[in-house]
Amino acid sequence: MSLDVTQLIDRYCAVWNEADPARRKALLNAVWADGATYTDPRADTAGADELLAHIARVRESRPGARILRTSTVDVHHDVARFGWSLVEADGTERPGLDIALLSPDGRRIERIIGFFGPLQAGEAG
Repeated sequence: MSLDVTQLIDRYCAVWNEADPARRKALLNAVWADGATYTDPRADTAGADELLAHIARVRESRPGARILRTSTVDVHHDVARFGWSLVEADGTERPGLDIALLSPDGRRIERIIGFFGPLQAGEAG
């Protein structure tokens, strides 16, 4: 299952990099479950149309930037996590981490929860 999930996540990342809005919508519809949600520190969306609008705003504010997956995709119990980086046009990288809740068949994303920045070392509680 993890190879299929890795391909699913890579297809999801490709949505963020697609310049053409019609193609971006088609790519998202292929991986996004009906009513799926996306949440990060700056956005909380429900459904494909809201996420597409958010992606368009991000792309407009960061011309030439790309999203790259930077880790393996770790999967258990229909949950996946992966590291990514927003690579600005000048090469500056801004890392993050996404948690993806998958459909029971592993073919669609039902929820993404995103975090910005690297994990910080700290004391165990």
